[in-house]
Amino acid sequence: MKIFANKDIKTFFTALSVIMTIFLLLSQLVTRVLFKNSTLVLLLLFLLMICSVFTICFWYFGRQNKIMETAVSQINAYLAGDTDARIDCDYEGELYRLFHSVNTLAAVLNAHAENELQSKEFLKKTISDISHQLKTPLAALNIYNGLLQDESEELPAIREFVTRSEQELDRMETLVQNLLKITKLDAGSIVLEKVPQNVADMMKDIELQFAYRAKQEQKEMILSGADDILLPCDRDWLMEAIGNIVKNALDHTKQGDCIHLEWKQFMSMVQIIVKDNGSGIHPEDLHHIFKRFYRSRFSTDVQGIGLGLPLAKTIIEAHDGTIEVDSQLGVGTTFVINFLIPTKL
Repeated sequence: MKIFANKDIKTFFTALSVIMTIFLLLSQLVTRVLFKNSTLVLLLLFLLMICSVFTICFWYFGRQNKIMETAVSQINAYLAGDTDARIDCDYEGELYRLFHSVNTLAAVLNAHAENELQSKEFLKKTISDISHQLKTPLAALNIYNGLLQDESEELPAIREFVTRSEQELDRMETLVQNLLKITKLDAGSIVLEKVPQNVADMMKDIELQFAYRAKQEQKEMILSGADDILLPCDRDWLMEAIGNIVKNALDHTKQGDCIHLEWKQFMSMVQIIVKDNGSGIHPEDLHHIFKRFYRSRFSTDVQGIGLGLPLAKTIIEAHDGTIEVDSQLGVGTTFVINFLIPTKL
């Protein structure tokens, strides 16, 4: 039987068998020698046997408990970061087979973690190399394009071509920058520096960032929220995320429309809302807008590259936040961003 492969269990049952045998022999001996007082003697022997059985059970289960406590301690040590922690499994039996399997699992997890670390390091280096390789030709193309513009003052056709070329270069640069940012976040090569930031100040800076465009397109940006709300975050990255959402709102509103930026603080949460009264999002697209490079068949935007909102979502989730969207065609779109504040829980 497999149960007897465990040395402790085998010892436990052997001890019980010995005690039972000794009790049986003693009872037979006493019955023959002291027949008259056999009832009392048998009772005493029975009590002695019970005490012996309880003693052995207490010893055995105490030992098993100590083994389990040691195993749990090693598992907790591994979870706490000690990747060399292992459970002693030098004996035979089902329990030690389980311990051996746990040790094997730990070794496999270590190997996967090492491979993942190497992959991230490789990806980080590759991204850095690509970044340097792309920035140089883009900068050169922008310079050449500027020189062509200077030389094309009296050539309207060439000037129009150069203008379109510049727009495409800007679009390419935006694509490259967003690709680099989102890939670095995926690779874990960026460490967010989270410090308490004033939400009102960040929203005012975002408004200032888009003020010129809003004025040129005759759109209004409205800010609403308390001046003393603090949020632990990486200011530059979070402004990048919310800025992408505001840009998306400007892209899908027309002259005279409004973009509202609102922020609130609850018991354990800070909420930021970006709302517009623009064209809205088609119901078919609503569940896909955070997918990278997603292009809607209903969209009239030919300049979008499909990375702004996915990048925003990645940054927000890196801050342990969530983002939800609600939209109605012809009515507008609302993005709701929630950040839990652990110290407030």
